[in-house]
Amino acid sequence: MNTKNMKKRMITSFYKNFQHSIYELLVETSTDLPTDVREALKKSLLSEDPLSQSALALKMIAINIDLARQRRAPLCQDTGMPTFWVKVPPGYNHIYMRKAIENAVRKATKEGILRPNAVDPIDGTQSSNNVGAGCPIIHFEQWGKQGIDVRLILKGGGCENKSTQYSLPCELPHVGFAERTLEGVKKCLLHAVWNAQGQGCSAGIIGVAIGGDRARSYEYAKRQLLRKLNDVNPNPQLAELEKLIVEQSNTLGIGTMGFGGHSTLMGCKIGVLHRIPASYFVSVSYNCWAFRRLGVELNARTGTISRWFYNHKRNVHHAMASSGEFYGTGRTISVTIPITEQRAREFQVGDVLLLNGELHMGRDVLHRYLVTNSSPVDLNGGALYHCGPVALKTKNGWDIKAAGPTTSIRQEAYQAEILRRHGVRIIIGKGGMGANTLQALNEVGAVYCSAIGGAAQYYAQRITKVVGVDFLEFGIPEAMWHIEVKDFPVVVTMDSHRKSLHENIERQSADILAQLK
Repeated sequence: MNTKNMKKRMITSFYKNFQHSIYELLVETSTDLPTDVREALKKSLLSEDPLSQSALALKMIAINIDLARQRRAPLCQDTGMPTFWVKVPPGYNHIYMRKAIENAVRKATKEGILRPNAVDPIDGTQSSNNVGAGCPIIHFEQWGKQGIDVRLILKGGGCENKSTQYSLPCELPHVGFAERTLEGVKKCLLHAVWNAQGQGCSAGIIGVAIGGDRARSYEYAKRQLLRKLNDVNPNPQLAELEKLIVEQSNTLGIGTMGFGGHSTLMGCKIGVLHRIPASYFVSVSYNCWAFRRLGVELNARTGTISRWFYNHKRNVHHAMASSGEFYGTGRTISVTIPITEQRAREFQVGDVLLLNGELHMGRDVLHRYLVTNSSPVDLNGGALYHCGPVALKTKNGWDIKAAGPTTSIRQEAYQAEILRRHGVRIIIGKGGMGANTLQALNEVGAVYCSAIGGAAQYYAQRITKVVGVDFLEFGIPEAMWHIEVKDFPVVVTMDSHRKSLHENIERQSADILAQLK
């Protein structure tokens, strides 16, 4: 074989191996958590009162982590928009590398490791394979080392929506005037954590960028999430600020999933960019407890994996939960759906409901539809679950691979009308809802229940049957799924008596935030 053909075969082999390595990285990142995140979650669990709702949430999270690893299935149904940082030596073809990454993403989506999340913002059509304009996100960087460094973050929409950017100086609710100083930065960061409440699936982690222009500042904030949670910032001032933000955030009383408690923030990582005199940006990239961030070093000659970063060890079982059993707190009630108005009015904030019967899953697009159209199934007395699952079609029907809740507040514009029009008695989601929904719950006799955000495997295990699906033309995450469940655990956090745990926690944490300033 001549030298030219041999070189061509080596190049072809490299990109084939590179694609497989990226696929393996996608699988591991979607289905397991790195060691530093596991350790932080264990610390959070130990800090909570064992009988509190936050401890309940953390125990379920621990069980979910074990299930995802065992089943090699997504930790959370929202696998986000895959974001890669790739460092390569000179001479590598980024066009071919991009194609290989896209092919790996296509395969992972087809196999249910990723949920199809790429949506055209103009006509609403969904890419079935997570490849489209700007998807996946890939940041290439050339460096002087011999190996190839690839880092990946799968960041869901719920926590991405709680990311934010401040332009200093500014006036902020509850903390006051924030100047162009580190004290002003501190006020911004505490405000960002407070503003996330349970909608970002706390306990969270924040990546922060101080300075830069608007676009670079946002990207650099997300890049800080590549750091280990237990590292120390080389800048002493920033190291002190990172520690302070975590400590003070955990005094706010927001807790896991916004249920109250001591575990609101697991980490704060801050980077700095030079700015122009007129601008002083503080960007915050908020990430949920399901901190799916991993990385690999690749052999630059073969494209195969040389080692995993973040102390990740493949195929090593490391259980998070002491038991696979769920234990409720307070009053635990078994409920068979459908229910009457009278039955719904018996439930109170704090009750744990074990739901049995048929649930209907739907989110943004479906809610908009149901406001002005009839439902394909009778919702009277029923339960509507804010969920966009990972679902695969098999020869025996549909298989729900992951089914955790989505952030409910996005449905606030539609929920009250749906409650009045369709007679729904139980709404299930995460993060709570607003005043309009609370008023409607009181009017019609219904409750809002919180499922544990990110616990997609735990809830998928509670599904006994997929009854059917409507509106597949909306896309798999936005379709209306009909499922049967057994002992599906949720916590009543808004009841028909105008009580809202979310409203109380937000108000109480705002008072604490104001004192911290």
